[in-house]
Amino acid sequence: MVAPAAIERGPTERLQFLDAVRGFALLLMIVNHTGRWWQDAAMGWPRYNLIYVSMALGAPLFLFLVGFCLPLSFARRRPTTGLPGVAAKFLQRGARLVLASWLLNFVVFHDDPFWEGGVLQTIGLGIILALPPMLLLHRRGARTLLVALALGAYALFSVSYAQVTAWLPAHPVLGRIFLFEFAPWPWVSLVWIGLALGWTWAREDTPGGRARYPTIMSAVGVLFLAVFVAWDWAHGTPPHLSLAFKRDFIVNNHWISRGVTNFLCLSSVFGLLGLKLDSWWWYALANVLLTIVLVYLGRLWLEIRSMAARRLQTA
Repeated sequence: MVAPAAIERGPTERLQFLDAVRGFALLLMIVNHTGRWWQDAAMGWPRYNLIYVSMALGAPLFLFLVGFCLPLSFARRRPTTGLPGVAAKFLQRGARLVLASWLLNFVVFHDDPFWEGGVLQTIGLGIILALPPMLLLHRRGARTLLVALALGAYALFSVSYAQVTAWLPAHPVLGRIFLFEFAPWPWVSLVWIGLALGWTWAREDTPGGRARYPTIMSAVGVLFLAVFVAWDWAHGTPPHLSLAFKRDFIVNNHWISRGVTNFLCLSSVFGLLGLKLDSWWWYALANVLLTIVLVYLGRLWLEIRSMAARRLQTA
């Protein structure tokens, strides 16, 4: 969390605030993975919906922030290193993340090939694929065009879903590289949308404009959430099925948001970017809640260690 007294205007404030949002996205992913892998309990609807919500809110937020933060770094580095230096830095950062994803697979997931896709690989490719459009975003209409291309890439995936799933069995290696966990197509589309919006914010040269931007995004987030709720209400979707993986795309046993679910995902992204703790009371309450969550995660970890030790003794 960023304390209100530490908030200052300008690029530094935005980076501090976005670091806090990234931290929240990481907490959601921790909840998601602990809910799936560490809980030794039956898979009831409450646990199932918790896993879905933490995935649908945390993963898109994390990928969106990849694109949203790049223009801030670009603006800070370009005056000192020039365009070639910026390009080299971004390409190196993306390549390192791809290599890190392979190393993580090699060290942790021994039963799977190290080269299969994962979220780190998608983030790395997202940074690399964000560089060419970022060099053109200063041109008139380029941001609108980039958002249109991002939406078009997602729409193309949607209409090609049946062909993609039919293609996978005959191409298992390529499928595990490019269409596995958080597949670059279509998830890079979210990085591009974040890139276009982040560029607009990074180039805002008035304090009032910088303050209004997250407020507008929050309002759009509320509107998107209303669209999601209204859609399910109009179609009579049961509450426990509103948050279910079967309503979305499943590729290689991994989730990709589909249709109206995108409004739920973007509502959380836009809403959280507009949320600032300008009151010490809200800041204190947020930290109390965070502490409680961390304490219970620590207790859960101790229970897991104890359970693992007992199993080893009886093995």
